[in-house]
Amino acid sequence: MADPSNGSSEAALIKLKLPTIKFTKLFINGQFVDSFSGKSFETIDPRTGQLIGRVAEGDKEDVDLAVKAARHAFDNGPWPRLSGFERGRIMMKLADLIEEHVEELAALDSINAGKLFSFGKAVDIPQAANGFRYYAGAADKIHGEVLKMSRELHGYTLREPIGVVGHIIPWNFPSGLFSTKAYGILDGVLNVVTGFGPTAGAAVASHMDIDKVSFTGSPAIGRVVMQAAATSNLKAVSLELGGKSPLIIFDDADIDKAAELAIIGILYNKGEICVASSRVYVQEGIYDELVKKLVEKAKAWKVGDPFDPTVRHGPQVDKKKFEKILSYIEHGKREGASLLTGGKPSGDKGYYIEPTIFADVKEDMLIEKDEIFGPVITLMKFKTVEEAIKCANNTRYGLAAGIVTKNLDVANSVSRSIVILLLIRTAHMEGTR
Repeated sequence: MADPSNGSSEAALIKLKLPTIKFTKLFINGQFVDSFSGKSFETIDPRTGQLIGRVAEGDKEDVDLAVKAARHAFDNGPWPRLSGFERGRIMMKLADLIEEHVEELAALDSINAGKLFSFGKAVDIPQAANGFRYYAGAADKIHGEVLKMSRELHGYTLREPIGVVGHIIPWNFPSGLFSTKAYGILDGVLNVVTGFGPTAGAAVASHMDIDKVSFTGSPAIGRVVMQAAATSNLKAVSLELGGKSPLIIFDDADIDKAAELAIIGILYNKGEICVASSRVYVQEGIYDELVKKLVEKAKAWKVGDPFDPTVRHGPQVDKKKFEKILSYIEHGKREGASLLTGGKPSGDKGYYIEPTIFADVKEDMLIEKDEIFGPVITLMKFKTVEEAIKCANNTRYGLAAGIVTKNLDVANSVSRSIVILLLIRTAHMEGTR
């Protein structure tokens, strides 16, 4: 396992001029502006723990200005009155712009959030561009419906925009926040307020002139957002909350493939993903062999500078999350779980944590119950299908699940029995042979 402070050879590091931090202000009504209060907060490079810039800290007053700009753009501006084709064409240009700056955007993600540069360049940023293209293509394909109510009467549906929508997103993503005005995004249509949950986020959730709010984050804050939406103007709410996703591996699984799926399922993006397979349940017939494979793969998983193309695991996003993950690891050891590998920082600077595997885990342990949001796997053994289903459903989360088996009947039966709110990661399943 590499020491990121000295283990990544300079020769291996991608030769890239790091981007200049240009856009640190709020973006309101087509202009980059300082926050109303003049306050700002530090942005730290998780690779080193060093300051890379200060970003404007938005508050209630800034949210109010952004909402006024958006409301004016929606009620009186040309954007809602453009045809779907015209709006789609502008979004296509924005997608092209993202692709023109793919290396710069991927590098920003690396120095801001510790994401792998190679993955950002090949996957994250192109996917952002493709997202714009998808919705651009859909813009002129949203149609209503005519329904025959009776012999004399017809009813029809007309799909219209919701209005002003506030998105509370985690760990702000830089794609598309530059040069939007030059590419046709009209003033007030897109507004960006950087800030913190108790201030800017709370102002969005409770604002009387926002028609809908979406939030991605923890269940605890999701409840606060729902309450604020209900007690303000009963705005519509969309939530994507935390996960503690189970991965169930049956005796008939290919052990090498199952181990690889389990490792990727938790270590993708350093475990900082809501659908991470953090709870792994293994049928007793292959438990010992699979655990051995998992430990081998975890020890071989290279941790280091995200600009090193040989690295698979960069630093955690910030010091607070880094310390929180380490505190969960210490709690797991105190509760009696067996630490098989990892469990400590990697290197002497930055926020790197070794891939960590716990065995002998009990269902009432904190590391088994809480979303850690880091590179920590808990392992439990099971005998029967019924036991696996019971363990998988023993959670207050319900976001995702994975199944590894060659038996399609088992896969279908288990997938119907697990209580999942949003998705089942059937990609974990092997087809029958």
